[in-house]
Amino acid sequence: MKDIIQKATADAVREAATELGLPEIPDLSRFVVERPANPEFGHFSTNAAMVYAKAFAPRMDFKGSPALALAGMLAARLEALGLFDAVEIKGPGFVNFRVSAGEWHRALAGIIAKGPDYGRGEPTGRRVLLEFVSSNPTGPLHVGHGRGAAWGDAMAGILAFLGDTVTREYYVNDAGNQIRTLGLSVLARLRDPSAEPPEGLYRGEYILDVADELGKRHPPEWFARPEEELLPDLSAEAAAIILHGMKADLERFGVRFDVWFSEKSLYESGEVARTVGILRDAGWAYEKDGALFFRSTAFGDDKDRVLVKSGGDLTYFASDAAYHANKFSRGFDLAVDLLGADHGGYLARMAAVTRALGYDGERLKIVLYQLVRLSRAGVAVKMSTRAGEFVELRTVLDEVSADAARFMYLTQSHDSALEFDLEVATARSSENPVYYVQYLCARVFQVLNKARPVLERAGAPDLSLLKEPEELGLIIQLAAFPEAVRASGRNLAPHLMTVWLTDTARLFHHYYGGHRMVVEEAPALTAARCALASACRETVGAGLRLLGVSVPERMD
Repeated sequence: MKDIIQKATADAVREAATELGLPEIPDLSRFVVERPANPEFGHFSTNAAMVYAKAFAPRMDFKGSPALALAGMLAARLEALGLFDAVEIKGPGFVNFRVSAGEWHRALAGIIAKGPDYGRGEPTGRRVLLEFVSSNPTGPLHVGHGRGAAWGDAMAGILAFLGDTVTREYYVNDAGNQIRTLGLSVLARLRDPSAEPPEGLYRGEYILDVADELGKRHPPEWFARPEEELLPDLSAEAAAIILHGMKADLERFGVRFDVWFSEKSLYESGEVARTVGILRDAGWAYEKDGALFFRSTAFGDDKDRVLVKSGGDLTYFASDAAYHANKFSRGFDLAVDLLGADHGGYLARMAAVTRALGYDGERLKIVLYQLVRLSRAGVAVKMSTRAGEFVELRTVLDEVSADAARFMYLTQSHDSALEFDLEVATARSSENPVYYVQYLCARVFQVLNKARPVLERAGAPDLSLLKEPEELGLIIQLAAFPEAVRASGRNLAPHLMTVWLTDTARLFHHYYGGHRMVVEEAPALTAARCALASACRETVGAGLRLLGVSVPERMD
């Protein structure tokens, strides 16, 4: 419905401009149509008259406000369409619309006809690379990584639904000093499992598990080699074992990746060295104190960044630059990096090097997500942790279903700290947001089963029988689904889908509690209400699937 009003308003502006002889048609992308916060102002409102008043004023004959005069012209045209019960002018020039019940019924018929494709976008031709999680293979995934995994997988589903071609990618940091440190950590535990690891090495029971696994794989003489010979092999195998565990945790969480990209491959292929050479040849790199710096400040960064250390070692920034050059060389129109909040300084330097390498800076979007606080009934909790310093994702999944965890992670914007309450996530009540939404789907399934004998006597549903305010409210909410999906994709904000889903569930459960869905003595009314309920289940189910959450037929 919003799209219909948007187009009708644009047509009205265009027609008014032609009638008044404006030398050129105004930019019709500048105005908005939105739902007023106060429902007393109608179903929709537009600011078009205020946006274009200045352009129209020289051609209009008016007294007082040019915005009000233009609003009157637009309102007259829009009222003549027959879509509305009322078209009103409010405030400084807003045009408010109250859509007729018949139009809402037609909208519901369209929703039902489209079924699972309702809200789906046409293919855009845009290729999007979503890189998320990308935790170093030096320790297990923790509860914070779960938030990034849920965000990235949901965002990929939403963008694909809107018509993009999406690739999910995990960047495996399998090169550099942290992998050597992992090898030293495991080696220390192999030599003395009971001793406290030296300062600077990784701790936690998972290191003992890796050491035990390697001990089973290889005979004693494999470990008896000189340390500098042994360490590369031991480090690589230790990282592979941890990465295998990460993949298992992500699969359990319902998160998949299309590509597992190895940082090590960038060095082996020479891409890191080539990228540094490109920056040097373009004049964006200079030597100082034996090191090679990238002129990041030329692109707005607060300081220049080291590419090659004075000892000749390449920095992580150099490999990050090569990785992003590789992304764009693969033909992606948009690369989205999801990173933890501690990567705030990463934004400016990567935006800078993207531009220095000759790519449009708008093709890179870096999203930071905030910390997760684990609690039970509002009280911070510490769960057993094999990592020693953080709670593993698998530990949470031992207590909370993947559905509940994913939904809980997505209840708030990524740029807000999140409290993950284990008691709420396991509650089988309206207190648990995912239970509340999934229960709508299960409840409708039960209603349709119960209604089957009545529906056999009813014939095709007559949607005009849906006259209750709660029924029209539900139709209006369903009509907002496409915009909720588009807003989620446009703003890279999957939490907007959980907001829409929760609001829809609230409206439906309220409706269900106050009205009989199966009215044996009124088959036609039963058919109409079941059609509405089925549309709610279909649309809510689509929203849940976009977030990677299941759509149950029954719930205990």
